[in-house]
Amino acid sequence: MKLSFRPLILTAMAIGLAASAAAQEVPPAPPPQGSEAPPPEPVPSEPTPPVEAPAPAPDTATPAPVAPVVPAMTPDQYINNPEYMLDLDLSTGGRVVVQLYPNVAPNHVERLKQLARAGFYNGIKFHRVIDGFMAQTGDPTATGQGGSQLPDLKAEFNDTPHLRGTLSMARAESPDSANSQFFIMLQPRFSLDHRYTAFGRVISGMQYIDAIHKGEPPAVMSRIVQMSVAADNKPMPPASALVEDQPAAPPAITVDELNAPIKR
Repeated sequence: MKLSFRPLILTAMAIGLAASAAAQEVPPAPPPQGSEAPPPEPVPSEPTPPVEAPAPAPDTATPAPVAPVVPAMTPDQYINNPEYMLDLDLSTGGRVVVQLYPNVAPNHVERLKQLARAGFYNGIKFHRVIDGFMAQTGDPTATGQGGSQLPDLKAEFNDTPHLRGTLSMARAESPDSANSQFFIMLQPRFSLDHRYTAFGRVISGMQYIDAIHKGEPPAVMSRIVQMSVAADNKPMPPASALVEDQPAAPPAITVDELNAPIKR
């Protein structure tokens, strides 16, 4: 019998090709336990800013110069400080002492001190005095139209109330027209608050203010005999100088008037 090996060879070749194809379809083995690559970290997102107004962009322009702020005086710096007190020696018979308030009206306080030290107020009369309201002075002409040679002051309206004894500056229609005239309150009048510059208050001698002759103008005008800054230590004038002017006596009736014929 004649054997043929050709079919066997073909069969063997077919089995080998099938095994090779099967080997190519096997998935790769997993990596050893514990060596697995970590999952990729998430890409961090931008943090959410807080909800608020953004800061303004810096101004690159040259900033305007700012005037220095002068701190206001505190009460312990001016209360009972003779440099901020006035002595008014009146023809009604005595001395009136005034406490000034430089913390609320520094320019007005400085003006009164300046004029007082110059002797401006010596002899000036109270030309307008309304009973139950106020007594006004500071006009060398005693007409209500006069003042000093210094420029008018800019208003320094403040919260100081117009109480009995309060000193405040008189002015014309313009708020910035105060100069040298001032008034002293005889009774409270709060309607004047924030309309006139209050700058001080009587602390002793109010009885001499009450005694000022009333009128618009008064028939006999009381006057400031001497006004000074307390720090200057000016003595009070003698009592003989602190007297009121006497009203003019009525004309005497002459003999001729007595003998005048009776008209029929």
